[in-house]
Amino acid sequence: MIAERRWGWVRVSKALVTASFGERLVAAMRERGPLCVGIDPHPSLLERWGLPVSATGLERFCATVVEALADRVPVLKPQSAFFERFGSAGIVVLESTIRHCRAAGALVLLDVKRGDIGSTTQAYADAYLDPASPLFVDAITVNPYLGFGSLAPFLGQAAKSGAGVFVLALTSNPEGRQVQHARTADGKTVAQAVIDAVAKENEGRQPLGSVGIVVGATTGSTGHDLSRLNGPVLAPGLGAQGARATDLGVALAGLDGLIVPSYSRSVLQQGPDVASLRAAAEAAATECRKIVNIPISAQ
Repeated sequence: MIAERRWGWVRVSKALVTASFGERLVAAMRERGPLCVGIDPHPSLLERWGLPVSATGLERFCATVVEALADRVPVLKPQSAFFERFGSAGIVVLESTIRHCRAAGALVLLDVKRGDIGSTTQAYADAYLDPASPLFVDAITVNPYLGFGSLAPFLGQAAKSGAGVFVLALTSNPEGRQVQHARTADGKTVAQAVIDAVAKENEGRQPLGSVGIVVGATTGSTGHDLSRLNGPVLAPGLGAQGARATDLGVALAGLDGLIVPSYSRSVLQQGPDVASLRAAAEAAATECRKIVNIPISAQ
C-alpha cells in the first residue's frame, strides 16, 4: 500500500457532516478564496516533474500537491481516470489523496462524470457519497444524459451525507453541442432543461444549494438562463486551456449562484517545487477574486 507507507495513517471522521455541501463550499471559499485546483496527473506531467509514469510516480506527485495546496486551497479536484489507469495501486493512491486533502481542510470534488440507471447508479452513489466508503468525497461530477431522473440516487445519497453533485450542463468540447444544444419539445435546449432541473433541486436553499452544474469557462456566451440556479457552477478550462477569469463573466452572465473557477495544468506545471505550486495557486485565486462573488452566509 504505497501511499499509506509514505504518508502514514490519517483518520477522517466517517460521521455524517451536519452542514450541507453548499454551506461548506461557501465557507471554504470565503476563508481560502475562489479557487479549485484539479489534480490531473497526466503522464506528461509526471515526466515533467521527473517522476516515473507508474503508481509510485503517481503517489509522489499527489503527496507533493497535497503538501503544497491542501491546507490553503478550498477545493481540490482529482480526476479519477488518471488514478484508475494504474489499477488497484492507483485506487490506493486516490483513497489516500482524498483522505489527506480532507484532513487538511480542503473540500474534495472527485471528477468521475458517472451516469447510469437504477441499482448501478445507486452503487456509484454508495461508492463516492456514502461516508462508510473509502472513496467518500465532498462532491462528484455526474452525467445527466441518460435523463435527469436517472440521477435520483446520486441526489438522494448526497442529501443524506451532506455532499454535493455537479451535473454536466455546457461542456467546452465541441462534440458536446450535438446533445447539449439540441432542442426539446418545448423549445428549450437540453442544457437549459438540465439547468432548470438543477435550479428546482436548489429552491429555497440558503446560502446556496448543493447541486451544481459544470459550464466550461471557454464556452463563451451561449444564451442560457442561469438566473434561478441558486447553486455552484464548476468552471473548468481556465489557464492552460485558454480561458481567463474575465471569461467567466461572459460564459456565466446572469448567474444566481457561486462560480468555482477550476485550474489544473497552469498550476501543476509549476511543480514539483512546493513554493512554486503555492505561488501559482495564489496568482490564480487573486485573478478570480476580481470576478467571483461569494454569497453571504446564512449564519
